[in-house]
Amino acid sequence: SNKKNSDNKSNKKQNTKNMKINEWPRHGIQALWAFITNSHVTGFVTGKFTQQIEKCLCSGPELLFLPGAVGACPIGSLQAVIGSWNFKMAYYVVGFLIFIGAMVGRLICGFLCPFGLIQDLLNKIPFPKKIRTFKGDNVACKLKYVIFAVFVILLPLFLVDIMGQGAPYFCKLICPAGTLEGGLPLVLLNKSMRSALGWLYIWKNVILVITIILSILIYRPFCKYICPLGALYSVFNPVSLYKYRVDKDKCIKCGKCAKACQMIVDPGKTPTVRNVSAVEDAAKSVRQMQSSVGSEKHLTDYKK
Repeated sequence: SNKKNSDNKSNKKQNTKNMKINEWPRHGIQALWAFITNSHVTGFVTGKFTQQIEKCLCSGPELLFLPGAVGACPIGSLQAVIGSWNFKMAYYVVGFLIFIGAMVGRLICGFLCPFGLIQDLLNKIPFPKKIRTFKGDNVACKLKYVIFAVFVILLPLFLVDIMGQGAPYFCKLICPAGTLEGGLPLVLLNKSMRSALGWLYIWKNVILVITIILSILIYRPFCKYICPLGALYSVFNPVSLYKYRVDKDKCIKCGKCAKACQMIVDPGKTPTVRNVSAVEDAAKSVRQMQSSVGSEKHLTDYKK
């Protein structure tokens, strides 16, 4: 009996070890993309952003006012177009978002988002009790769709100044990525901006601090609950060319992939997933545990 208990504990430790995925190759891709999209080195020296940013878009939330940015955030560009007094739909912005969404869905979130990389690294900080999920988590995940509708579309369209000009309200009032990657560097590098700081800057930094703390406790809270760009890309998951599908004939519903997924996605219940990188890690975890699950024919098969 003692030997059996010892073997069971040993198996559990081995399974736990197998479920740990090497995420550093993905982090390398994230870091490389962050460097490429923020390679305007002069901006970090002068404390000024490039004046030619509007000429190109980036797939992820690269900040328009980040000193080193060479591209504009699609959400920021969309708000700028909607909030313009001579509002005309910028088909290149909408077309760009539709093209990226139709091609890869939320693959962007897992592999190219600079703020996603920051959250990934923060979550690696040891803490006695990590929060995997909580009561109302599924409802909270819908918040990003409300934020997209209200702060990205409705407010810039209808809440305008005397000139009929709307503001990028999500960037202005919420976005912690903008504060960390744009607001703080610009204030530190540009003395003239410091005298103009007020309650809004304090508010944005409060949101940033809360996001940082939550990122240590919860895996990617900004992506789960706030990011409107992720909400927009997720709409295209059912039709995107790159996605994971579960082979139901081979899936034995063991739940191992769901336990390994940090985004709390169960591929068995959600064949078309909302976060490709998360389930890719889960799929690798299942493949690594062949000895504990059984023969290869019992494994969940993921097809690109």
